This record gives sequence, structure tokens and C-alpha cells, in this order.
Amino acid sequence: MTAYEPTGAQGATDTGDHVVYDAVVLAGGGARRLGGVDKPAVRVGGRPLLDRVLAACADARTAVVVAEPRPTARRVTWAREDPPGGGPVAALDAGLRHTTAEFVVVLSADLPFLDGRTVRRLLAALRTGGADGALLTDADGRDQPLVAAYRAPALRRALAALAQGHDGPAGAEGAPLAGLPLRRLTGALELIRVPDPVASFDCDTWDDIATARARIREHGHVLDEWISAVKDELGIDLDVDTKALLDLARDAAHGVARPAAPLTTFLVGYAAAQAQGGQGGPEAVAEAARKAAALALRWAEEAAGEPDQAPDATPDTRPDAG
Repeated sequence: MTAYEPTGAQGATDTGDHVVYDAVVLAGGGARRLGGVDKPAVRVGGRPLLDRVLAACADARTAVVVAEPRPTARRVTWAREDPPGGGPVAALDAGLRHTTAEFVVVLSADLPFLDGRTVRRLLAALRTGGADGALLTDADGRDQPLVAAYRAPALRRALAALAQGHDGPAGAEGAPLAGLPLRRLTGALELIRVPDPVASFDCDTWDDIATARARIREHGHVLDEWISAVKDELGIDLDVDTKALLDLARDAAHGVARPAAPLTTFLVGYAAAQAQGGQGGPEAVAEAARKAAALALRWAEEAAGEPDQAPDATPDTRPDAG
């Protein structure tokens, strides 16, 4: 794996922002290399791996998780393959039955570095390329069919053909697909390959978990990770200008007192939440931060003894002159 860097810096200029899509997240594997632990619940950066993946596809019209239900940070639809533990092809078929969009993003639940920009890159590549699917390839050039976007009709046709060829017509629950490897499915599809050694990194072992936990704390990324974790924990879906808030905290700490930094940013957030009858968004945060920053600078100017009258003023012309 390469050094952790923003995945959106690579790839297509068409971000796929306007593509309507559903998402299917496969989260029911046995995690044998992790000793059978509930892998989607393992925390990286304070968040379960499953919640990190769901955050990456937060703008999906419908998010389907194929696994036993459990608490998640976002509302999802639950599905289960037949039989449980029947493998990724059966799980994908079970999840796909709950989707209706033309495009579907298919993800495993163990991708700590996946983000929304990567999902949009895959959708953009699929929409503009005319293939059946677009998938990531890892650092060794291997296909990652569970970090991919597909055209749902093509995926359904391939699943139906695979089920019929494997054990007669597919049943209502797709049982004929149990135990089949994913390569049997993807081999029938025309695919676009998008190299991304970071977003394609998955956690199969405890060493992988340790690597992921260390990488998100690298300088230059830990703050973004922390903010994402806090927003998930608090149920906040709001993008704000982090640099402006950091600049405000710096001005308050230097111009007033060190404890003023966290208190000021808290008050800015509270003011933004109260703006426009509780409907304040990023613009409300920016405006509150601007006002507080200007106040902090005025406070610092007074502390430095800078005059507040016009440069040519004299004691005889000041309003309070005797």
C-alpha cells in the first residue's frame, strides 16, 4: 500500500456528482483470517469499518447491507443471502433485489480508506465509458470487484445466466448462486479498471487493521479523519470550511486567551445552528466564523495598544475631550 493520500486527487475530471445510484455493501463474511471476529464492527479511527464504508456512499438513493442487522450510523436496508454465508455472489444477488437504480455501487465492508470522491470517480468512469462496470485495481494491479460501480441491468443478466448455468433457473432467493466465486460473475462483464492502491486497500488480517489505524493518524490526515468521525458520531451531515475554523481558533487563542479557541468555535457552531430558524448550513457557519474572527482581531489590536481613533486625531478633537 502506498502512503495515505486523498484518493480523489487521481482520475477523472467528471466527478459523477449527478449520477443516481443505489449501493450494496457485503458485510456478512466469516473473517477467518481475523479469527472469526465481526469484521464490519472492528473500529478504525473510532468508527466501525461498516460505518466508514456507508459514509463513502452516503449519497446513494438506497443503501443495502447484506448481513445480520446491527446498529449503523446511517439508515440502511438489510438483506441476507440464502443460505447465510453462501458467498459474495449469492450476497450480491440478495442485495441487488432491493435496488431499483440503473447504477449500483458494490462494496465490501472492510475498506478503511474509501471515500465519496472515489465512489463518484467510479460512477463517472462507468457513465462515460459505456462498459458494464468500473472497478478499482489494487497496488499489485489485481481487480477488486467489491469496490466497483455496475450497470444494474447488466449485473442482473449476468447473475441470472450464472444461476441458470450453475443449477437450473434461479429460485426466489438466489440459492443456486451459493458458493460461486466472484470471478465467475465478473468474467462475463465488460469492465473498466481504475487503479487506486489506497481506496482499494481492504482489511483481511490484524496486520491490515494495524496499518489502517496507523495511516489515518499520519500528519496531514488525522484532523480530517477526526472531523469525519465526530460528524458520524453526532449525526451531522455538514461540510464546512475547516481552514476558516482553524484560523478562527488561532486568532482567538493568540488575541484573547488559549481557552478562547475551543469556546469560540463552539459558540460559532451554536450560532450557525440557530441561524435561519435552525436551518443554517455551511454558509451560516462561514458567516459566524467571519464575525468571530473579526472580533478576535479587534480584541488583539486593543491588547496591543493600537489607537482606535483616526490617525490625524488630537486630544482636543476626541469626543470625550474635556
